[in-house]
Amino acid sequence: MKITTNKFVSVTYDLNVGEGNERELMERATRETPLSFIFGTGSMLPAFEDELTGLEVGDTFRFTIFPADAYGEYNEEHLMELPKNVFEVDGQFDSKMVKEGNILPMMDSNGNRLNGSVMEVKDDIVLIDFNHPLAGETLHFEGTVIDVHEPTAEEVAALANCSCDCGDDGCDSCSGCN
Repeated sequence: MKITTNKFVSVTYDLNVGEGNERELMERATRETPLSFIFGTGSMLPAFEDELTGLEVGDTFRFTIFPADAYGEYNEEHLMELPKNVFEVDGQFDSKMVKEGNILPMMDSNGNRLNGSVMEVKDDIVLIDFNHPLAGETLHFEGTVIDVHEPTAEEVAALANCSCDCGDDGCDSCSGCN
């Protein structure tokens, strides 16, 4: 069976980012923990799906997605200094959650959910980066198709009810939920 719209697809892959010999392994989907999704439902990057279209179980793939077709260029305007008091719980700064390197679920003034990465905690402000973690990165995928079939009702329900808490920040999948 070929990968086409509305098929359940599972793949293994290595995702490396960077250019030339300066590539870094960013993510790996294995046979034990593959990336599984329903093709053509908008849960994956369109450029990713374009590369998988028509492949079958056992086919291998190797392709590159540039920032413009992935998560965009890194935008300095998405770095924000927020007052430290925004992160208070019961009048106390939440230093366990708000520390350098942590990802915080947040909400903008319109009620949209987004994730921010804590870049720095200063005396009176917290520097948060709202760029997608892979913004500005060239993505290099290499992997294998391990399953293609008509999705079962249970698979559709499981993926539809995924609660990755990705928000609207460009989360490319909910592979961690299956």
